[in-house]
Order: sequence, then structure tokens, then C-alpha cells
Amino acid sequence: MAQAPQVRIPATYMRGGTSKGVFFRLEDLPEACRVPGEARDRLFLRVIGSPDPYGKHTDGMGGATSSTSKCVILSRSARPDHDVDYLYGQVAIDTAFIDWSGNCGNLSTAAGAFALHAGLVDPARIPQEGVCTVRIWQANIGKTIIAHVPVSGGQVQETGDFELDGVTFPAAEIVLEFIDPADESDGDGGGSMFPTGNLVDVLEVPESLVPGGRLKATLINAGIPTIFVRAADIGYTGTELQGAINGDVDALARFEALRAIGAVRMGLIPDLAGAAKRQHTPKIAFVAPPADHVVSSGKAIAAGDVDLLVRALSMGKLHHAMMGTAAVAIATAAAVPGTLVNLAAGGGERTSVRFGHPSGTLRVGAEAKLVDGQWAVTKAIMSRSARILMEGWVRVPADVF
Repeated sequence: MAQAPQVRIPATYMRGGTSKGVFFRLEDLPEACRVPGEARDRLFLRVIGSPDPYGKHTDGMGGATSSTSKCVILSRSARPDHDVDYLYGQVAIDTAFIDWSGNCGNLSTAAGAFALHAGLVDPARIPQEGVCTVRIWQANIGKTIIAHVPVSGGQVQETGDFELDGVTFPAAEIVLEFIDPADESDGDGGGSMFPTGNLVDVLEVPESLVPGGRLKATLINAGIPTIFVRAADIGYTGTELQGAINGDVDALARFEALRAIGAVRMGLIPDLAGAAKRQHTPKIAFVAPPADHVVSSGKAIAAGDVDLLVRALSMGKLHHAMMGTAAVAIATAAAVPGTLVNLAAGGGERTSVRFGHPSGTLRVGAEAKLVDGQWAVTKAIMSRSARILMEGWVRVPADVF
């Protein structure tokens, strides 16, 4: 019996922040995959190598972690004052599922650089030397991201001395601005970035999950929908590394159960069963006041080096550093007096915060203010880096899509 040949599709493999993904120009995709639907999902699953019951992604481009199982599509934007549209897919590892419900803040960095690499920005706007401002429409969540991409010799400058904890080698710094990052479309908070209208909620949970059956949480839609809880309330210190969580099956199941309860309270899913089809969002994270600790590289972090500690889970596992979108949520919540994030950082008003994560520290900023009795954030800022790892064509069997 004749077998289907492989087809090759132009693609670029990029690191952005602490994530990696396969980047495509919309026009380079097979015609059936240029629109949302089953054909596109099947293509991206095969590109990454999912579903993989072995959890290795041996037969694909994925890295079998939430940070490395990602696909991105960019195209010229028809929106006024935007250069490109950026669409992000989080590919599940062991199931045939792609979550399109949120953004990847880390790969937003690479989206700005790729827009230049791929010729999607007007050449007249690209300086010979300096910084090119790329205005990105994040199509998953309907938000604007501004990437300030360094340029040298008319091309993206990728090398440099900017160091990012969680990334092995230094590179050129790209500054990201997340404009009006609060997601006002979900939940019933009347347009508030706090969907319940509260800075702190008390979740009713089974006593098997939390002694006493009540858990305080800050539920926020900024950057990405996120559930923040206090580390001490769930038996942790906030200094944990991946092995302490990801090696504990019962702990992972408890976090997923709490995430589902929070998602229902936020109005993101109608019932607990809906969490299985919304794996990428919301995130769940736990916070704690500063403490002396050692990160995954072996580097010692003193309590005085950070304002607070944060550990976050992505796609059911503790992240090795911090998701970019979750960093936006941290910055925003820290700027609002009274949230659990703000209180862990010492309380009061603040426009920036340095937090500790499993790989080191990160500084992020946000501008928040009260408007008609509701908190609003105009933008959040952080620095990342990005570079091309490989470019050419990705190959998949022709009968995949």
C-alpha cells in the first residue's frame, strides 16, 4: 500500500524568554490550516509530536514540557496602528488537545523579533541601528503588546549581555509593554480585572485539599487569568523547586483540583469538569514573603534580594522559572494594595516588584489606579530576550491534515 509522503512547511524554531516554540507565517501554512479548526490542530499536534504516551516528544519538535510545547502563527495585521497579529497555541503533551485560550508572555518576546525576521514589518520602520518598536495584536486575548526590539545593521540584534534567570546564556534585551493587560471579557466582575469584584476571595474547597475547607485566594485577569494563594495555607514555604512538586502525584492532583475550583469562581468554566478542556488557563500560583533560599542553578538568593516569592504551575506542572503572562499578573496584583501578592511583598503602593522563582529572580512593573471604585492597570512592563535556534522547514506526513 502506498504511503503518504512528507510535506515540508517553512518554520522557525525560536526561544523567547524561558520558552521555546515553532513559529510560522500564516501565509506559509497549508491552505486548510490557515483558518482555525481541526486541520490546523492536527498539524500542530504532529509538529510538536503530541499526543505522546511516553511523555518525550521524540517524534516531534516539542520538549515534553509546558515551556517547550508551543506553536505560534504570525501575519501582517489589518488593525490600525498594529504591525502583526500573533496567535499562540499551547500543545498538550499526552492528549490530542491544543489550548487557544491564552497568551504566552515569553513567546511574545520572540513574536516581536520574528515579525522582523519574517519580513512582516514595514522596512521603512526598521532603523539601521537602534530599537524597532513592534506593535503586536495578541489575537488569543485581544490585547496589544509592544515589543522594543534591538536592531543592528538593519537586522534583529540577538546577542548581548542581558541575563535572564532560567536561560543559560545572555542575549540582547527586548523590553515588552503589555497594554491594558486586564482581561475584562471573562467572569462577572462588571469589567473589573478582579472577576468576582474582590481583591481576596475565600474558596470553599474539600477538606481533603485544605484543612478547614476554606482557602483565601486572589483571582485576577491580567496578563493571563491567575489564581494566587498563600504558600503557608497549602503547606509550602514558597522556596520549593520543581522536584518538590512535580515528583508528588498527590500534590499535582491537589493543585489541579484547586485550579478547577478557582476557574469556576472566576467564571471561566461552568463546572469542574470544564477544567480538562481549559488546561492553559487559569494558572495557579502560590506566594510567600521573602526568605533565604537556593534556586535550581545552585545560586543562593538572600531574602533581601526579592520582595516576595512566587511559584506557579503551568499545564499541570510547576514551572521551572515563571511564565511571562503570569509575571504580568504578579506585577499587576502586586501594584494593588490588599491582594495576597501585594501583602506577601509587604503591602502598600508599588509600581514594581522583584520576585523569586525556582530559577532565580525577575523584576516586573505595572501601573495600577482606582477608576470609579475599581482597580485598572494601564500597562505592565518586563524585559526578556529571544533568538532563533533553527530555521528552515518542518516536515510532517501529508495525510496529517
